[in-house]
Amino acid sequence: MSTTNTPATSAGSTSSTSPTSTPPRRGSIRASGQLWGWRTVDLLTVSFLGAAFGVAYWAWGLAYTAPAAGLEALFPPLQGITGAPWLMAGVVGGLVIRRPGSALLCEVVAALVSMLPGTKWGFTTLVSGILQGLGAEIAFLLLGYAAFGLGAALLAGALSAPLEALYEWQTWWTDWDLGYKLAYAGILTVAGAIIAGGLGWLLTRGLARAGALGAFPAGQEARESHAV
Repeated sequence: MSTTNTPATSAGSTSSTSPTSTPPRRGSIRASGQLWGWRTVDLLTVSFLGAAFGVAYWAWGLAYTAPAAGLEALFPPLQGITGAPWLMAGVVGGLVIRRPGSALLCEVVAALVSMLPGTKWGFTTLVSGILQGLGAEIAFLLLGYAAFGLGAALLAGALSAPLEALYEWQTWWTDWDLGYKLAYAGILTVAGAIIAGGLGWLLTRGLARAGALGAFPAGQEARESHAV
């Protein structure tokens, strides 16, 4: 009778067990070290991402007018769709850095950079950046800064919208009735999930697969997926 639970193999026999590949990782990789322990590379990267999004935000501020006018002609609250791209920086910042404050900081930097060439919204651009970044930050906080997959991205994109919608009710949509305002908030939230969240997740994966995020968990996840 064997005294162990491990099957014995004779010296000349061939094991029936074939080498197995590393199973796919379940869940997300969290930020290394202390969660609040920001590294220099974290600060530099979130600043670079925010600046890049700021330039894109400024460009979208010039280009969005025509599609917004078309949507307004159909149903004014549909303009929430054109507002969704401005929610993406916080999503991507959170997905890449994965530390408390990263979503907020990335969105605020983007807002500040987009203001530099001059915008028709002035200082309210920064207020919007803060509110949008806070919404994305709340999403990652609710997930314990431990989940950074597609679901987390969709949630961050969605939660980037409500505070911004409330602010816009008081600044830009003051002549709308409550029904229009609620419709706008709902449309901005759904568009935020799909456009900011979905496209933000795809952008992060693309950067990781291209090797641009080697120092971050997203880059490690990309390497592991290629190794499987």
